Amino acid sequence: MNATKTTPRPRERALCLQQQQHRRARSCNLGAARASTSSASGTPVHSRAPRQWGSNGHGNSAANGSGNSNGASSSLVKPGKTLKSNHDCSWAWDDHYLEKDNLWATIREEVDRDSRAEPMLASFFYSTVLAHQTIEESLAFILANKLHCNVLPATQLMQLFLEVFSSEELEVKSGFLADLLATFDRDPACKKYSTCLLYFKGFHAIQTHRVAHHLYKQGRQSLAGLLQSRSSEMFHVDIHPAARVGKGIMMDHATGVVMGESTVVGDNVSMLHHVTLGGSGKSGVDRHPKIGSGVLIGAGAVVLGNVRVGNCSKIGAGSVVIKEVPPRHVAVGVPARNIPLNKNTPVPVNSMDSRFDFDI
Repeated sequence: MNATKTTPRPRERALCLQQQQHRRARSCNLGAARASTSSASGTPVHSRAPRQWGSNGHGNSAANGSGNSNGASSSLVKPGKTLKSNHDCSWAWDDHYLEKDNLWATIREEVDRDSRAEPMLASFFYSTVLAHQTIEESLAFILANKLHCNVLPATQLMQLFLEVFSSEELEVKSGFLADLLATFDRDPACKKYSTCLLYFKGFHAIQTHRVAHHLYKQGRQSLAGLLQSRSSEMFHVDIHPAARVGKGIMMDHATGVVMGESTVVGDNVSMLHHVTLGGSGKSGVDRHPKIGSGVLIGAGAVVLGNVRVGNCSKIGAGSVVIKEVPPRHVAVGVPARNIPLNKNTPVPVNSMDSRFDFDI
C-alpha cells in the first residue's frame, strides 16, 4: 500500500491556496522589514551568522589522512572561509545558501507555480510537497514511495525515514540539506531546488544511505542492509551501510556508483556515474579508498584499495587509481599518474570539469 495523499476537494484547495498566499504575503512583509532594518544599521542584507553544522568527523578524517588539514572543526567558521584557506575544501556555509526554512518555502513556491502551469501534475505535486509541513516530511514521503515493495509498505518506510530525519542526529539532518544545496550549486542542469528534491536519483540514493548508515551504527544491520538492497535496485547505486560520507555530496546521474564497506568520503565531493570506490582482496578490515574533501571524481573512474585521495584533487574520467593522490593533484590514466594542479586552477569540485589538459 502506497503512502499516497488524496487530492483535496475544490473548496479545500481554495482554502489551501488562500493560506499559501497569506503566508507568502507575510513572508514578503517580513523580508521588507528585515531589509529596511539591515539598511538602516548598515549591515548587508544577505549576511548570516555562522552555522552550527560544519564538517563532520568523517570529512576531517579523510582530509587528515591526506596530510592536508589541521583537523579543526569548521562548525564556527565564517561563511565560505573554509573553501578559501589551507587548501581545506570541507563543508562551509556560503553567503548565497538558503537557510532551511527559506529553502522549504522556495521549494513550495516552485512547486506551486509548476502545479498551476501543468494541471496534469497537480495531484503529484500536492502529494509530494504541498501536502507536507516540513522538508523532512516531504523527503521521507518521496523516498518511501520509491523504495517500498510488497513486503515493506510505504507507510512504514515513511515513518522510519521521518523519525531519522527529525531526530537529533545532526549528521543526517544537516547532510541532506547540504547535499541539496551543493547539487543546486554545482549542477547546471538543476534549475530549481525542487528538481533535485523530486527527481534526482543521486540525491535520493545518498539520503537513503544516510538513513541506512544511521541504522547500521545503532546495530540495526538487517534493516540497513535491506535499505541498501532496495536503493541498489531502484537507483542503481550500491553503497555499503558502513561507508562514511561527508556533507555537500553530489552524485550526477549516479547510475553504477559503488562504495565499499570501509570507504570514507569527505565533504564537498562530486562524482559522476559509474564511479567505483572498491576494495583490494579480503585481508584486513580497512581495504577501501579514503577520499578527501573537495574532490571531483569523473565518470567511470575506479579507485581500488586503501589509498588516500588528497583534498581539492581530481580524478579524470575513466582513470584507475591504485596509489595515493596528493592534495591539489589530478590523477589521470590507466593506471593513473599524479600531476600537480596549477596554482591558478579553480577548486575542481567547483568547476565540475573532469578532463585534464596535459599542456597546463
